[in-house]
Amino acid sequence: MTFSNDKAIYLQMADRLCDEILSEVYKDDDRIPSVREYAVLLEVNTNTAVKAYDELSRANIIYNKRGLGYFVTKGAKKQILKERKKAFMKEHLPELFRQMQLLDISIDDVAEAYNSLQNVKE
Repeated sequence: MTFSNDKAIYLQMADRLCDEILSEVYKDDDRIPSVREYAVLLEVNTNTAVKAYDELSRANIIYNKRGLGYFVTKGAKKQILKERKKAFMKEHLPELFRQMQLLDISIDDVAEAYNSLQNVKE
C-alpha cells in the first residue's frame, strides 16, 4: 500500500480496512487479519497496525475475541457509510460546489457525466 503524507499511516490503514468492509471483503462477524498479518501485508511496524485496530475498536467497527482475533462488528458497514457520507458532505461538497460555480457546471452536467460513467461500467 502506498501511503500519503496528508494523514497518519494508522488512520490510512483504518480507512483501508473500512474500505474492505464497505466492499464486503469482510462482512459482519468475519474475522479480519491479525495485527501482525496486516502489518506484514502493508509493510508497516506492528505498533502502527495496533493503533489502527485500536482506532477501529474505539469506533465500534471491529471487536476482539480474546485468543481468536479481531472480527467485524455487526452493522459496521452501515456505520461506516453513515460516517463517511457525513464527512463527504462536510469536507468535500462545499469545495466541489465552489468549483462547479466557478466553472459554470450545472447539476445537470454532473448528472450527465455520472450517467456516462455508469454506462461505461456496464
